[in-house]
Amino acid sequence: MSNKPAGDLPANPTPVAAATEKKGLHPRNKHRGRYDFQQLAACCPELAPFVTRNAYQDLSIDFADAEAVKALNRALLQQVYGITGWNLPPGYLCPPIPGRADYLHHLADLLGAGNGGIIPCGAAIRVLDIGVGANCIYPLIGHSEYGWHFVGSDIDRAALACAQASIDANSGYRDAIELRFQAAHSAVFNSVLKADEMFDLVMCNPPFHASLDASSTGSERKWKNLGKGSPRGKPPLLNFGGQAGELYCDGGAGGFISRMIAESGQIPTSCLWFTVLVSNASDLPAIYRALKQAGVRDSRTIDMAQGQKKSRIVAWTFLNPRQQQAWRARRRGEPLA
Repeated sequence: MSNKPAGDLPANPTPVAAATEKKGLHPRNKHRGRYDFQQLAACCPELAPFVTRNAYQDLSIDFADAEAVKALNRALLQQVYGITGWNLPPGYLCPPIPGRADYLHHLADLLGAGNGGIIPCGAAIRVLDIGVGANCIYPLIGHSEYGWHFVGSDIDRAALACAQASIDANSGYRDAIELRFQAAHSAVFNSVLKADEMFDLVMCNPPFHASLDASSTGSERKWKNLGKGSPRGKPPLLNFGGQAGELYCDGGAGGFISRMIAESGQIPTSCLWFTVLVSNASDLPAIYRALKQAGVRDSRTIDMAQGQKKSRIVAWTFLNPRQQQAWRARRRGEPLA
């Protein structure tokens, strides 16, 4: 960490270059331009000590420094979404905010496509976030952008406590976001959903790896891509951290998604659209087979990209067109201004 006092950024003797758009992000994503580190540090002074000039003489941070990335996230949430008091315990997953926001915007389009092109907003829209994590990013941004109400579940009580602290720090969010502990580690919906409870959307960013060894290997590779080795004497964790339940599970992402699809078939009328983030394209054939076996009425694959990183959302519903129309008639939200 630099010893520069907060707010004391490196001198900028040359004009700042025009902002360039990040390729692939959703048109409504507020992070399409380059980060303005001067404005971010002015909004969140604790970011300033991490801001230096990179090899191109642009203001930036060391993205391999977990504390720097956490400070950047805190600044982005405060400047862009008006969310204050966000924090993470050491070692928990610190997500890249632009990509997380993209997932939400694509889900808004999914709802809007069946609503005459109007994105439904407001408290009438309920979203279940499976694996909300200590960061609570999806509910915080989703409520800020669309006014949706969220339920977030997780198997980690400490993560839920941290997420609740971030919610409590922001007026109006406590009534909009509810957190629930998932006691059954092998379950997705069972023991989380209440009787006759209904959601317009389910979203999930599942653990990617199948084991600790696989997670460590992948993390080491990403450290090398950042031009660094893992910290001496420490396991090769990513700059954005991650606890065991956030990084790996039995069967990896493919196994988790297959279980999620199978469980969704047990509650077919509880949700309008079930969705999951799929990072590895090689998982898609097994996912499509699981969807067919579960008897879904309709499914979509929505491509996403952030620079060179490509992923996709798989969405499915058990409701036929008439049932979907009846659902929307019951749960119509306010249109996006």
